Amino acid sequence: MRLYLQTQPEGGTPPRYYQLALEQDLLGGWTLLREWGTQGGKPGGRREVYLERDAALAAFEQARDAQIRRGYRVMFAQGL
Repeated sequence: MRLYLQTQPEGGTPPRYYQLALEQDLLGGWTLLREWGTQGGKPGGRREVYLERDAALAAFEQARDAQIRRGYRVMFAQGL
């Protein structure tokens, strides 16, 4: 599952983005990947590992909702 969010560009500054990806690993666990930054700039990121799908999905949805409250808009969604 992958989600790409982006802010509207303001006053000549490039838009900011936030990307979330939820992937199952080979051992049955789940990895939530977060990447953020400014278009054309150096990205930041974080990786979180979960043993259960429900916990990983809850963290994915919580991160998505937090970014939407901050003004990001969904530009691309793949998966659920």
